[in-house]
Amino acid sequence: MGKHNEFGKQGEQLAVEFLLKQGYEICTQNYRYRKAEIDIIARQGETLAIIEVKSRNMGFLEDVSTTINTKKRRLLVEAADQYVQERDLDIEVRFDIITVIKKGTKFKIDHLENAFYFF
Repeated sequence: MGKHNEFGKQGEQLAVEFLLKQGYEICTQNYRYRKAEIDIIARQGETLAIIEVKSRNMGFLEDVSTTINTKKRRLLVEAADQYVQERDLDIEVRFDIITVIKKGTKFKIDHLENAFYFF
């Protein structure tokens, strides 16, 4: 596995730990539907959070929350819809982004709730 893949997995694990500390229940990780993959599906009360995790090293100039393009959003929505339907859930669904930024040996984690809407 390449270093960037290992770093991505580490970022996802840090995001899971962060969510657990915030009181979320982790429903599943790396949920796949067709060409889509949802990094984390978590529940907090009556809200299901569909979470995309973006991990970067310090010095990355682009705002990582803008790296989710329209096609990726559409795929996330389709996968979330499938997840909800196959489990027959009646729940509010929200799309979040968690950014994990590595600064030397430390990590900065930001959670952007309701990062995008899709109609």
